[in-house]
Amino acid sequence: MSSTSPFTLGAKSGTFLLGGDLAVHRLGFGSMQLTGKGVWGEPADRPNALAVLRRAVELGCNLIDTADSYGPEVAERLIAQALHPYPADLVIATKAGLVRPGPGQWVPDGRPEHLRRACEGSLKRLKLDRIDLYQLHRIDPKVPLADQIGTLLALQKEGKVRHLGLSEVSVDQIKAVRRLAPIVSVQNRFNLSDRGAQPVLDYCTKENIGFIPWFPLATGGLAKSGGPLARAATQLHATPAEIALAWLLRASPVMLPIPGTSQIGHLETNMQAVGLTLDDALVKELEHSAKG
Repeated sequence: MSSTSPFTLGAKSGTFLLGGDLAVHRLGFGSMQLTGKGVWGEPADRPNALAVLRRAVELGCNLIDTADSYGPEVAERLIAQALHPYPADLVIATKAGLVRPGPGQWVPDGRPEHLRRACEGSLKRLKLDRIDLYQLHRIDPKVPLADQIGTLLALQKEGKVRHLGLSEVSVDQIKAVRRLAPIVSVQNRFNLSDRGAQPVLDYCTKENIGFIPWFPLATGGLAKSGGPLARAATQLHATPAEIALAWLLRASPVMLPIPGTSQIGHLETNMQAVGLTLDDALVKELEHSAKG
């Protein structure tokens, strides 16, 4: 892998236009796992975390997903330290709307004053004048939707945000938000073993909205010895993770997986998924086995 030409693998995953004007390679990188245990605090090996980010860009990942709550604030600072000044085509997507009382704890906060303060903090930490993709991490049920989206729209009009996205939403919620503001991406949990968000993916595919699956490699028992992913991996001389990512990329042209890892070796292996071709019979077997 060390001889891989820069950008080769990322480009092979294909390109998607977020909002019709922001080109990203479809296989990106998620930064959550670069922080400490429980997505809390600094990484155990900071130089390694920085090296992972740099290698991701070398391999052609030009969509880096993060959030102010990862650490909190740690992942955004790592990205800036590793990659600033940024390559011209790099898209950094960050999120706001969750606060962190402690390790493993996540609490929605969609108050306008919090969202505005969060955006200003992300801009500073990431050393950006404008965030290309700003996502509402969760819709806060305690705050009127119009107030939450209205704040994001105001930030957009002020030039601090280019495009808006959502996370962990239903189709009805997406439609409700789109009556207030244009949305270019949705980030929901989705993987071969957990396809509960299939209606959301179908809607995003129909509307050409980017779908960013989080927890894309939750393969569970499917990857065990003798399981369908393990058999497919043996057949294609790949890893179960590569098969799972190839399946995601095949599932929809709007699919933008962002597998995260804290290890360069895992990153390089994940990126090899762009070279896999899954035939219809194998896909049918994988999906049938996952249902069982």
